[in-house]
Amino acid sequence: MGDLGQILMAGGWAMAPILICSAVALAIVLERSWTLRRSYVLPPGLAQEVREWARSDQLDPAHLEKLATGSPLGELLAAALAVRHHSRELIKERIEDTGRHVVHRMERYLNTLGTIALIGPLLGLFGTVIGLIRMFMQVMVGGMADPTKMAGGIGEALICTAAGLTVAIPAYVLHRYFRSKVAGYVVDMEKQATLLLDDLTLSAPGTAPRARRTSLATGDKASV
Repeated sequence: MGDLGQILMAGGWAMAPILICSAVALAIVLERSWTLRRSYVLPPGLAQEVREWARSDQLDPAHLEKLATGSPLGELLAAALAVRHHSRELIKERIEDTGRHVVHRMERYLNTLGTIALIGPLLGLFGTVIGLIRMFMQVMVGGMADPTKMAGGIGEALICTAAGLTVAIPAYVLHRYFRSKVAGYVVDMEKQATLLLDDLTLSAPGTAPRARRTSLATGDKASV
């Protein structure tokens, strides 16, 4: 730890924003890892249980509220059940509207993580430039007689570059990972929402057959 502290201090004041970015990125990764657990987003067996509730038509407002607050999938299915006695188009629109909010919450802080991945190398480059400027200023004042001063400037530049990349590379990888994870959840939630939509509408007389699947990610308003 002592050597690490000395290395960070040798990087100069340009290390401060890099360390702040690393702390923010770590907090986001921990929070998203907990929030985007599959067991929380898509509780096992919930969709099948909700469809059985819908078939029995034994749902009350308190039941729906509990379902909506339990998980993102539960919130989506509860939105459909809340208007289950209306037309298929209205139920589909409610699913899409709720789905946009659910997806937005699942992607919370990911833009910030992506920004950190983008600016990490730039902050490292900024520190590198500052270190080189200091080195050349010392050379202008004292000449080439003291190689220790030159080594200090070069060391500061290299430390900032390495620190910026150390923050940016994991941030970028994890940003892509969480984006992919959310996209996979959206596909699964679309499937479960479509199955519930069919249960709520296709069993009723006079309803049109389904032509396409409900889209949570794009909010497409085309007929199903």
